[in-house]
Amino acid sequence: MPGRKDIAVVGYAETPVVLRSGRSSYDLAAEAFEGILEHTGVDKSEIDGICVAETMSETSNPFWAVYLCEHLGLTPTWTQINGLGGASTIGGVARAAAAVRDGLCETVLVLSSDAQSSWPPTEQGAQRYEFQYPVGLNGPVGAFGLLTQRYRHQYPLLDEALAKLAVTQRAHALLNPNGCEKLRKPLTEEDYLTSRYVSDPLRMLDSVMVCDGANALLVTSTQKAQELGCRKMVHPVGYGEITNFNGPDMLADITESGFTVAGPKAFAQAGLSPDDIRMIHPYDDFLIAILLTLEHLGFCERGGGSKFIMDTDLSHRGTLPLNTSGGQISAGQPGLAGGGLNAVEAVRQMFGEAGERQVDDPRNALVTGIGMVPYGRNWGVSNVLILEQP
Repeated sequence: MPGRKDIAVVGYAETPVVLRSGRSSYDLAAEAFEGILEHTGVDKSEIDGICVAETMSETSNPFWAVYLCEHLGLTPTWTQINGLGGASTIGGVARAAAAVRDGLCETVLVLSSDAQSSWPPTEQGAQRYEFQYPVGLNGPVGAFGLLTQRYRHQYPLLDEALAKLAVTQRAHALLNPNGCEKLRKPLTEEDYLTSRYVSDPLRMLDSVMVCDGANALLVTSTQKAQELGCRKMVHPVGYGEITNFNGPDMLADITESGFTVAGPKAFAQAGLSPDDIRMIHPYDDFLIAILLTLEHLGFCERGGGSKFIMDTDLSHRGTLPLNTSGGQISAGQPGLAGGGLNAVEAVRQMFGEAGERQVDDPRNALVTGIGMVPYGRNWGVSNVLILEQP
């Protein structure tokens, strides 16, 4: 049933994004949880489900979710931990919706927290030791450098389009009091174009700065939301997800992502098309990811991302507002909680609570997630969530 509205997101919360806060993931998670309770007025005893994201700072502990329940004073009847990286938060909303529909719980805390800039990160391992580290590939920066170089070989890529993305998101971040203080500086196109290269053709201002932070959403049934007296709600009406897209193909086009699969599925569920989307909050660990997302979701043709960006007003007052909190690139990336930053902003906008950066007529929003960046492939997880007002 396209666009069904039996599930509701009834609240959101986030901590400020801070570079080297010195705090733990538990501490940050508790602040976000307190924010959810304050924002919604829902009593803690009503929360009987929890869905948490893995972290770079804490998930070497195999009982992260269980200890977190103890830390927060929750006794859920359904517990989920997602290892989808930046795709974990919106993946958590989809899983929470399924659990509520199946009667496993009634009200779910979808929580992401990480202190990656303060604590030694978890080593990803796998094939990285054998194939990546010996040749000097510097993690995601190196992988996205290769991806960007390949895209530039196949399609037109305007530096000015990437600069416009950077400038637009920085302008939004300056209106976001939770954005990282170190990034709260105006940015010009010239600043972007003259920033140093870190993995040719990636510049320093193409990528995120890893920080600490936490965010949360509260998911329940629409009926339960009404019983709880929730004043505001939005509905997840479309969702698509795919992992290891083109993984078995040894000659895969690394510029093609799983959004070509997840996007159509989400749009079909929602009964919407790209032309219907009021604002977009794509996962933005690198600027080229935004451009590819726009192409692969059908906002423009393949190879037409640069032209679309140059021709479209992406500001919070524009025709397609983009990452109105500044995104991770300009608000800071709170580790693996980064995917929740853009999701929270989408809900905040649809609740009409975004202050100076409030979008007119925030009737719906599209949010994406990206998880893991392998060598010689596109990102490992792609997911798309479409939210709509009642």
